[in-house]
Amino acid sequence: MISAATASPWLNALPPFLIASAVCIAAVPGSMWLARRTGAMAQPDADRHLHPRPTPRLGGIAMFAGFAVAIAVFGSVITNRWQVVGVTGAITIAMSIDDILDLHWLSKLAIEVGVGVLAVVLGITITNIAIPGAHAASVWELGLLAAPVTVVWLVGMQVSVNLLDGADGVAAGVVAIVAGVCLLAAINRIEGPNDVQSGVVILSGAVLGCCLGFLIFNLPPARVFMGDSGSHFLGVALGAITILGVAKVVVGLSILVPLIALGLPIGDTAFAIVRRTLAGRNPAAPDAGHLHHRLRAVGLNPLETAVTFYLVTGILGCLALTIYGHRRIIDLALGLLIVALIVLIWRNRRRVPSLPFVAIEEGEVQVDGRRALPSHIHHRGEAD
Repeated sequence: MISAATASPWLNALPPFLIASAVCIAAVPGSMWLARRTGAMAQPDADRHLHPRPTPRLGGIAMFAGFAVAIAVFGSVITNRWQVVGVTGAITIAMSIDDILDLHWLSKLAIEVGVGVLAVVLGITITNIAIPGAHAASVWELGLLAAPVTVVWLVGMQVSVNLLDGADGVAAGVVAIVAGVCLLAAINRIEGPNDVQSGVVILSGAVLGCCLGFLIFNLPPARVFMGDSGSHFLGVALGAITILGVAKVVVGLSILVPLIALGLPIGDTAFAIVRRTLAGRNPAAPDAGHLHHRLRAVGLNPLETAVTFYLVTGILGCLALTIYGHRRIIDLALGLLIVALIVLIWRNRRRVPSLPFVAIEEGEVQVDGRRALPSHIHHRGEAD
């Protein structure tokens, strides 16, 4: 007889999802109190940070708490279970220090690389990559390149989510969608009740839960920011999910799935690096030229900006899932998402922007009560 878990493998994600979201919701007030006590507050200014009042930015601690509890309780089938908790905990603690002290970008880069090295030491490594083909997967064995590829992948995931974290609700919502994509892709490759993909389902459910729990406090207008502790935690957690799915089985999650689903933040990151380099600036220096700033500049309010990111990520996720045989329901979802995105854009173009700025010359805008700023209008959300 087929068990309920085998018949509906997505049910395995439900308990970690519920406990991760519940613990995160319960822990957010404590993280806000800690942020106020330690000075980890995002202060409004006249440049990139236009939120109306000082806002706590240690929400990543609450997110990690939800994730860790869920994995501790339900993660017995996860490959390298405690190593995953250790690596995500290490980056959360290290970047909490950054949220408090505002470390130099070189120090942050050293931490990002260091956690990648730690993951390799603990056995979380991309040893091969499975690329789907017409008849069978083509497997690339990485050999000596396994360690550097793993470090680069984890650093890239951290940077992408961190740069995405620049507007209320965007990063947590996008990562939740990507986690859902990884969950569905893993479900389609489960071969037994305790195989690697079963662990990926639980990990994805936990990430999805802590993201949605945090969004209760982070949707516009945000009452708390996840900070670097949260964005880097999510980057490492997503990296671990993709590594475990890619590296440990030949026909596991292809690296193309998270790459396609994360196409928006990865593309925005690449564009930011090129933009800053061409301008003769430090590629790691923060600015207000990201996609979420530009969406605000054309008149979208914070919630519409977040929803636009969700829709685009959902569309990319649906395209990624077609690789793994999700056809009928994904085709329907893709159509609905595209229609919703078109409606949102059409609605915005038919109204007068309500943002407090007016154009004064090409390439600049004037914000009420503030100096002229580049036309990529600054946001009221989180710091980059």
